Amino acid sequence: MARKASPSVRRAARRQYGQARKKPLGEGSRFAAIEAAARAGGATNPAAVAASIGRKKYGAKRMAKLAAAGRKRK
Repeated sequence: MARKASPSVRRAARRQYGQARKKPLGEGSRFAAIEAAARAGGATNPAAVAASIGRKKYGAKRMAKLAAAGRKRK
C-alpha cells in the first residue's frame, strides 16, 4: 500500500476536487481531481478508485458514456 501524503497535501487535493466539481461533466477534470485525492490518500490504484466512485454515482451505463467521450477528446 502506498503511503498517505501529508494532511496539507490531502486537503489541497480535496480543495482541487471542490473546484473541479464546478466544471461541466464529461471533460475529465472531476475524474482527475478524484484520482489525485485518492493518490494523496494512499491508494495503490487511484484511477480504479475514481472509476469505482463514478460508477457508484452515475451507474455503469452513464460512466461508460463519459469514458467514451473522454477518449474521443484525447
